[in-house]
Amino acid sequence: MKFNLADVFETVADAVPERIALSYEGRQISYAELDGLANQVAHLLSGAGIGAHDNVSLFLKNSVEHVTSLLGLLKIRAVPVNINYRYTNAELQYIFDNSDSRAIIVEVPEHQRSVAALLPELSTVRAVFVIGEVDDALAAAAAGLPDGRTVQIVSFADTAGQSTERDFEARNGEELYLLYTGGTTGYPKGVMWQHDDFFRKPLSGGNPYGEARKDLDEIASAVKDFPSMAFLLAAPLMHGAASYSLFTFFTLGGRLVIQRDFDPAAIVSEVEKEKVQIILIVGDAMGMPLVEEFERRAGEVDLSSLFSVTSGGAIWSQHVRDRFLGVKADLVLRDNFGASESGNDGEIMMDDNGNLRVPPTDKMMVVDERHNRIEPGSGEVGYIARIGNVPLGYYKDEEKSAKTFPTLADGTRISILGDMGAVEADGSIVFLGRGSQCINTGGEKVYAEEVEATLHAHPAVADALVVPVPDERYGQRVAAVIAVADGAIEPSLDEIQEHCRETLARYKVPRTVVYVDEVKRTPAGKADYRWAKSAAAAAGETAGAAS
Repeated sequence: MKFNLADVFETVADAVPERIALSYEGRQISYAELDGLANQVAHLLSGAGIGAHDNVSLFLKNSVEHVTSLLGLLKIRAVPVNINYRYTNAELQYIFDNSDSRAIIVEVPEHQRSVAALLPELSTVRAVFVIGEVDDALAAAAAGLPDGRTVQIVSFADTAGQSTERDFEARNGEELYLLYTGGTTGYPKGVMWQHDDFFRKPLSGGNPYGEARKDLDEIASAVKDFPSMAFLLAAPLMHGAASYSLFTFFTLGGRLVIQRDFDPAAIVSEVEKEKVQIILIVGDAMGMPLVEEFERRAGEVDLSSLFSVTSGGAIWSQHVRDRFLGVKADLVLRDNFGASESGNDGEIMMDDNGNLRVPPTDKMMVVDERHNRIEPGSGEVGYIARIGNVPLGYYKDEEKSAKTFPTLADGTRISILGDMGAVEADGSIVFLGRGSQCINTGGEKVYAEEVEATLHAHPAVADALVVPVPDERYGQRVAAVIAVADGAIEPSLDEIQEHCRETLARYKVPRTVVYVDEVKRTPAGKADYRWAKSAAAAAGETAGAAS
């Protein structure tokens, strides 16, 4: 059968209706209640003309309404579009326009004013759903559109008068889920996931701990026996890793704990209050301030319920992982490997030599430029390819879709994102980094992420990016842009190089180090290599280069 995400959620809600599904700011919402709220949102959307295959942008921070909006859209076969609320108006206009959004759901007054400023240019938008009070600027913009075009302003408060019934049309699992990536260069791209592929890959077939579920009856039976785990999403719901986790734990009948914003102090308090068992973070950007808060309050809070911290969407350094273990030695730490274009690819680990490694898996292989499989143990470097249930492509971009999501001669669908790797004799894959971030120094190739992982293991390094800078002799040399950890002494170039030589070949060791107050990342939290190159170039020879 083909799985539809709304069908899956409703199956779980019927199986464990009284179980708590969502905890938010002290509010406890059962699966039955959450299903009813989502049904009301679905009817509100339908009443305003939103239906199957309509794309709707969720311009929202974390909230109960964010979750019910997402579920409500899925129930009527509409397509949710995730919006990064940190984007500028130019970036927002691009996504609203590129996604052909028929409606926008928005809450924060500042965000409403952004929509108001863009509304005259958004020709496909027919309705704006507002959570809370409607900002005057938005109301005025909707009333004064050119060419007689009209846009409904619908109050989300009207959901209270809507039906809680599930009188929706049948679904088939071929509906779309549109996930916009936070690209490191250029504007984001909309990744088109079919619901069935989304369920089987990002959601691990409804069971990340074993065999994939075969049908809805198996989901219903399994969820009754599966213990209700409390899972805290520290990441914003608009982030791909968060949406994967949200649906995964709903499918397991878990309890999702969400917060309005990322607040380390509030998260630590919530662990004790809500008896949180698992926390999801996004790399060191969240991991570092969170572990610092755990360290500050060591002995003050009860952490007995917490058994795992998981990172997804960004590499998590060994240094920060070790500090978490210093807080609670028995924590299970996971670094999930995946992407918007591939879903959940499994766990990535750092070996004794500092290499990022993925255990043998049938979800991935390494191919050459002609998409031929590279044999294990050959030592050849190639492109890491995800296999099987991959997206249909990028929304309205056939050229990039053909390049990223090719189909092999035998009909196998794969996803190639530019990650470089090599297959060891045992079938494990060593992750080297993005080919686009490859540094060519005297003919030797250096992958930025490999060096970054080593730098992050230095106790004085809070964050680091690695980029090329021009070199008269070698063409390019390796440069590191580093932010020093709070309370740490800025290490010298010699100290950084000595640390790197312990695990890296000499040609990979940074010959230039630039210190900054903060390593900048994109609004989606990804490495901003364009900024890092500018920072390294601006520092010039004053940064100190070694032969």
